[in-house]
Order: sequence, then structure tokens, then C-alpha cells
Amino acid sequence: MNSSKLPEHKQTQIIQSWHEPALRTLNSYLDVRKANLRKINRDEANAAVTRDELIEALSKDHRISYQDAGMIISSLHRCEKIIMFGRFIQVTDQGGEA
Repeated sequence: MNSSKLPEHKQTQIIQSWHEPALRTLNSYLDVRKANLRKINRDEANAAVTRDELIEALSKDHRISYQDAGMIISSLHRCEKIIMFGRFIQVTDQGGEA
């Protein structure tokens, strides 16, 4: 995803094209976290993934660089599709709350 020599609008399109695959990866990790919380009778709404885990997962699953994975996560945050608190990430619900 070497987009450093492309115009800015093309770079934005490339990053945004990765939103859905990144959200699928994030949701798969959150499903595991929710199952773990369910086992110990805790609130599933507290399930979260660290930023580093998501970057590693995107890099491993989709073969993109850590820098590009970080840019995708930042873009998701700017679009308010994810919530970041500290180093933890959750998916935004339809109503805008986690």
C-alpha cells in the first residue's frame, strides 16, 4: 500500500478502502474478548482490543505495514467508527455509544 507518491485524495481513498477489512478483523478479536468475559460472568460491553494488538493483527492477516495499519486505525477513529480510550479500542454501536 505504498501511497506516499499519490495525490492526497487517492491516499484517502486507499486508506478508506481498508475500513471494512479492518473492522472485520477488530470484530473477530472483540468476539474472542466477549466470550472470555462471558465465561467469567463479566459485562461483555467492556470487551476491548489494544491498539498494538490490532496493528499486529492487521499486519499479519492482511500483510500491510505497521505504519499503514496505524493510519487505518486513525482514519477509523476520525470517522467515529471506533472508540479509542487510552490504548484500548472498541467498535462504535449504531447509536454512537460503545
